[in-house]
Amino acid sequence: MKILFVIDSFYTTNNGTSISAQRFAGELRKRGHEVRVLCWDTPEYIENNLTDGDFTTKKFHIPVFQPLCDKHDFSFALNNKEIVHSACDWADVVHVFVPFGIEMEAINYCHEIGKPVTAAFHIQPENMTSSVSMGKVEWFNEMFYRSFRRNIYNRVRHVHVPSLFMGRMIADRGYTAKIHVISNGIQDAFMEAGEKKAESRKSKVESQKQVFKIMMIGRLSQEKRQDVIINAVKYSKYADRIQLVFAGRGPEYNKYVELGKNLKHQPQFIYVGRDELIEELLTTDLYVHASDMESEAISCIEAFATGLVPVIANSEVSATPQFALDGRSLFMPGNPKDLARAIDYWLDHPEERLHMEEQYRLAGRKYSLAASVTAFEEMLNEEIKDNEEIACQPVTTHQHERFGRRIRRVAAF
Repeated sequence: MKILFVIDSFYTTNNGTSISAQRFAGELRKRGHEVRVLCWDTPEYIENNLTDGDFTTKKFHIPVFQPLCDKHDFSFALNNKEIVHSACDWADVVHVFVPFGIEMEAINYCHEIGKPVTAAFHIQPENMTSSVSMGKVEWFNEMFYRSFRRNIYNRVRHVHVPSLFMGRMIADRGYTAKIHVISNGIQDAFMEAGEKKAESRKSKVESQKQVFKIMMIGRLSQEKRQDVIINAVKYSKYADRIQLVFAGRGPEYNKYVELGKNLKHQPQFIYVGRDELIEELLTTDLYVHASDMESEAISCIEAFATGLVPVIANSEVSATPQFALDGRSLFMPGNPKDLARAIDYWLDHPEERLHMEEQYRLAGRKYSLAASVTAFEEMLNEEIKDNEEIACQPVTTHQHERFGRRIRRVAAF
């Protein structure tokens, strides 16, 4: 099968959607599929080419906001219709990852030529609006939900969402495509590391450890709320014995460095590849995910799959609380005192933490990349079959214009 991925920024390593696209592309290639990407960038700083060739356009420099986009390691692709059409002509099936210009053009052209096309809902509007301090302004977010629904998601038959939470979020807003809940999946390396850790783990935890390492993975951006973790340390009884490590980069870096200056152990900020990240996780005592909003948070799964207890913000607009095995792994979002309470509990009870580390490690097995890609393949094949059936039926001009209204809703919703 020749599969085209359409995503503005593909070759970044600081964006969860891009990383997911890279991993899906690699796994699909292992299974004998040809995968190409329509994007703006080229793999200058990626060790290995991740696809079978790219269709690239120039970067679209968005006025005023381009510096902010650069800090988030995301840029828009220029909508070059000739390149978009050529890419779609090559493919057997097209999958768009984000709801922007080249993705809309790809869907338009696929409809024009009768090409199978699917979409993914990875980006919550709140992720974007938080960058301009409007992440909790409901009417502003709803404007984007309506735009995405009209221009992208109600114009395809099948939509991939990474969590049941996201499926419900868009179904409740009138998105009419069949929703496929498929985790973005984690690579085997994280589960293998967790297994090795379990085999070598001592039967007892050293309760007199001098410094506890607490880690979070994610962009240094407003909605990820690393500031809550830094402030929580100040309220912890272990304040003088906690070393924070933040894996990621982003626009809030200077703010967080300044915020952590008064801690005895000032926060460390790292940006490393997969193998180095796994090594960091294996020497970590507790993982905290403080983000206000997430469509899944694959980094949290990677952390607990290596055998770490996570402490997760129990936010109503985040899918990540689904991973908590009990209430001890949840805290009130945006509340550093409550996070300090949760941190102190786990550091106070090393034997309970040891037991739950194993439970979380086993829970991580459910989120393998291989299983996710199998489900993704099934979605693509279903779209190809549906497209063939539609092609055999006469379609009026009015039906073509109202394409989204003919799409089935998934029974789970």
